[in-house]
Amino acid sequence: MATIITKDSLRSSVEAATGGLCTVLYDDAGHPSFMRRIPKMNIEDLYPDLGLTGTHPAFIVNGVEKSELFIGMYPASLVDSYAVSLPGMDPANYLNFDSAVTYCKNKGTGWHLMTNVEWALLGALGIKTGFQPRGNTWWGQHHEAKHETGTLAPGASELGVSNDDLHGRTLTGSGPVSWRHDNSPAGIADLVGNVWEWTGGMRLNAGEINIIKDNDAAAHDVDMSADSSAWKAILQNGTLATPGTADTLKYDAAGSNGTGAVKLNKTITSQYPSPDTTASSSCTFKSMTAESSVTVPALLKLLSLYPVDTTNPVGSIWMRNSAERLALRGGYYYGAGGAGLFGLNVNCYRSNRNRNVGFRPALAPIRQKPGGHGCRDGTGAKGGRFLPDAKRGNSSAPARQVGDERGAGAIACVR
Repeated sequence: MATIITKDSLRSSVEAATGGLCTVLYDDAGHPSFMRRIPKMNIEDLYPDLGLTGTHPAFIVNGVEKSELFIGMYPASLVDSYAVSLPGMDPANYLNFDSAVTYCKNKGTGWHLMTNVEWALLGALGIKTGFQPRGNTWWGQHHEAKHETGTLAPGASELGVSNDDLHGRTLTGSGPVSWRHDNSPAGIADLVGNVWEWTGGMRLNAGEINIIKDNDAAAHDVDMSADSSAWKAILQNGTLATPGTADTLKYDAAGSNGTGAVKLNKTITSQYPSPDTTASSSCTFKSMTAESSVTVPALLKLLSLYPVDTTNPVGSIWMRNSAERLALRGGYYYGAGGAGLFGLNVNCYRSNRNRNVGFRPALAPIRQKPGGHGCRDGTGAKGGRFLPDAKRGNSSAPARQVGDERGAGAIACVR
């Protein structure tokens, strides 16, 4: 395990309380974020029956393997134009995809919007350990385990009461340990429910599944714009291809006009209409099927874009196979049984903003300078890596609660 030298009381207390599993890292402006360290893992150790081996792609950025990743312990809140991961905050919301990307990149090199492949890594850990977290899936409480509650954020409805004029968000990390990814106080909180979370590196484009290879979506200079050449389609043998290539994998719909259950196909037989209606194609994630003529590549399962089995993944998938749709993960406070670690929403345009949509920062450390000792930034991380340039210490600026309560409930784009 890499050594992290504690240089301030906040970091020292967090590391001591979690046995070094969690730490506090500072961005270029000196804002602290509570982060969970995830050491490099191999695919076969997570999914031994998948037929893939080697380093999990979440740890490969622009061809360089990372010894670890840091995932925000909490959904983002904002300090000025910087995303931070702090406990006890109303999650940032009413932000579109590109804004979420920018607020994370503003933190400095290595900082990024949590990516789909990183989310899939946590899903794989959930399958391997046999524990998948619950969360705020029904107006401040879990929809089944209703004794599990969080602290309602300002402006929320009453606990357990649906109200389209209000919201049902809870303060970050305020729920029980069963709302954390590993069922411990050191776990990553609120992955399930509370707010849908934008994730980078995955989209639908007219139904075609597009990804950015490995974890290149974590790179500071990555281009995730609609016309970026970084987007790649997936063939049945798991290789990547230029979008629009024949027989790439797509999300098709079993019903008419892009409705009914989601099914994997190499052609679109049921297209969602334009303009959008309130309908979409959906099913539980684990019940998704493939057209009989389609071979499902292991890569799709590894990326939590197709179920690894028919019993374990928790959550549902919603999709609209027209135009460009960016990926949201985890579910929200009104999601009930559809929320889950494998919950996937590809209904939404990148411009979507809603009070039930947020995001989460992550960090892929960059390598230590040749001949250097420790890190160039003063964060105190030590080893074969260094973290972004940063000033240590707390910013005097308070965390800003971002949101817009003018809308009435979830718009048609978001389940």
